[in-house]
Amino acid sequence: MLSKARTIVFKVGTSTLTHETGKTNLKGMEELVLVLSELMNEGRQVVLVTSGAIGVGVGKLGLPARPKDTPGKQAAATVGQCELMFIYDKMFAQYGHKVGQLLITKEDVDDPKRKQNLVQTFERLFTYGAIPIVNENDAVAVDEIVYGDNDSLSAVVASLIHADALVILTETDGLYTANPLTDPAARRIAVVPEITDEIRAYATGAGTALGTGGMVTKLHAAQIATAAGVDTYIISGKAPRDIYRLMDGADLGTHFPAKERA
Repeated sequence: MLSKARTIVFKVGTSTLTHETGKTNLKGMEELVLVLSELMNEGRQVVLVTSGAIGVGVGKLGLPARPKDTPGKQAAATVGQCELMFIYDKMFAQYGHKVGQLLITKEDVDDPKRKQNLVQTFERLFTYGAIPIVNENDAVAVDEIVYGDNDSLSAVVASLIHADALVILTETDGLYTANPLTDPAARRIAVVPEITDEIRAYATGAGTALGTGGMVTKLHAAQIATAAGVDTYIISGKAPRDIYRLMDGADLGTHFPAKERA
């Protein structure tokens, strides 16, 4: 089914964009940009929801760790967002593609007028042949207007633009019955027809030191997207070229089949 998808939202996490040192993972970004550019060349519409602004900002500023206070996170995000977009713009340009930046808050989606404007902006970017690169607006983040994680944001974006599929790139190759790093008996779950309490119980862990997500937030994203009729996949982001294999129907990660659209 994914091979027939015309509009696909990809979400990439901080763990894919940065090394454990906090420095930018340029090789990983280059491979991701190459793959997404090739999908664009095939005639597909691609949206990239990218985390990493705070993590990249931490590395750029030479901070010893991710700030714990809100002003510190916001300041790191402003520096990191500039760096991220500079790199994306330069890398996509090598393959002849243009990018456009959208910094979104929950308020932008909750307000009907702003939501309409947002959808129209996406549609016009597609018309212009540009790749929308989306991030939460961390620089103005307060509890009332943020999603709190880009997993949920990617699902909301996929729902807004009626995407055919959402692909979430993360540290592990899908959802497992236990932590595969510590439990040799852990089994990957290839397909999840319904997100039940049993499935939620498998999703443990709070993400990485530089990121905010975990499998819990990805399950929540899958629930949002599939309810809106968007097929959702969670796969490893360590080898972006695996996206080609996924598109060809390879058994990778975990697939959450879409519900029927109303």
